[in-house]
Amino acid sequence: MNIDKNTPACDMTIGGEIYDAGNAKEFKTGDWRSVKPVYIPEKCIQCGLCFPVCPEDAIPVGKDKKRTDFNYDYCKGCGVCSKVCPFGAIIMKTEGEE
Repeated sequence: MNIDKNTPACDMTIGGEIYDAGNAKEFKTGDWRSVKPVYIPEKCIQCGLCFPVCPEDAIPVGKDKKRTDFNYDYCKGCGVCSKVCPFGAIIMKTEGEE
């Protein structure tokens, strides 16, 4: 099979090889979510159960080792943080809901 070297197909990687890995640091994946976590600081006792389970590292922790509100640019709304919080400090709401 002859392929014209001027066709877009020649710009594709051979055999679907991936030359560079993509990650959430490069892409703001928060636009994908349909539900979002809401942080209720009054209920949070800073136990630290939520931030290690976040697959996108969207729960910032300061130098004082206390968590702050979500980084919604990267949060995909999976809800894992809400499920592990035994104090009800994280609830899930439909995106756009007040």
